[in-house]
Amino acid sequence: MDGMNLRILYVLTDLVAPLAVGYYLHQRHIVSDTTINKLIKLNVVCVYTLLSLLSFWVLPLSWDLLLVPLFGFLLVLLPGAIGYSLFARRIPNLLDRGAYIASAMLANLGTLGGVCAFILYNEPGFAYSQLIGTCQNILLCLVVFPMAQYFYLRHTGSVRKTSRLHTFREMFLSVNQLSLVGMAAGMLFNAGSIPRPAILGPVFQSLVHIGAWIAMLPVGFLIDFQQVRRYEQKVRSLSLIRFVITPLIFVLLTRLIVEDPVLRGTLVILAFCPTAINAVLAARIYHLSVDLSVSSFVITTAGFLFFFFPLLFFLLK
Repeated sequence: MDGMNLRILYVLTDLVAPLAVGYYLHQRHIVSDTTINKLIKLNVVCVYTLLSLLSFWVLPLSWDLLLVPLFGFLLVLLPGAIGYSLFARRIPNLLDRGAYIASAMLANLGTLGGVCAFILYNEPGFAYSQLIGTCQNILLCLVVFPMAQYFYLRHTGSVRKTSRLHTFREMFLSVNQLSLVGMAAGMLFNAGSIPRPAILGPVFQSLVHIGAWIAMLPVGFLIDFQQVRRYEQKVRSLSLIRFVITPLIFVLLTRLIVEDPVLRGTLVILAFCPTAINAVLAARIYHLSVDLSVSSFVITTAGFLFFFFPLLFFLLK
């Protein structure tokens, strides 16, 4: 079995296994919410900053790289617009409607998409996924959070008293954005033709596995199958957006515009990515229907891991 075929096992070892362990820990009450929150912080601040630095250090610099932010923004705005115009407008409950749109807009690009791009395209695929994931984080702050607040305000008629300046500072000037520093440093080393030490290659490989476990285990901790069944019907149209409409559009766009085969393949993988846990975060912060977001996350993640990514693996390798 060659290296790429062996890496398909990472779907089980790095993605499915931590989800199962997280779910087990929650059911058995072995760890607390506080411990899980610390794990999430460790991943965002430390592991992904190092991964960003190391992957951008060896990312091939080309004109195609300028297209990445454009596709990153499209991967959020396009499914959101489709979800709103075709399905969300018919949902009478405003809290459900806001959660639905957030679930349509936000995909698991950085963690799940990053590991899957790494499986097929090694470090360049991972670096592209992180850059695109950063574009999504920008829109999370600029578009998704205000949208969630809008639907909450329409539902309750209340006025939130949070300072806009304070909110901006929290979103953009926090340690959660430290991976941006890693990306910038990696690109500077790259542009300056500073070779990355060979010993850091195995370090990067190890950090990918560690980061996947630390990211996916808390997700398994949040799964509630009772609520998943309750919202199953509403999530069907989200599955259509995630696995049919958005990928079809992006396959056509990348064939027409993108020349780099690694970037093209990475974009196709990311176009199929399931709902992100950040959709649950947005729903929690603004008191939308958290269970709808969790249901979308669970159902689309299961579909991606057990069907769509294995199919993409054999089609794109």
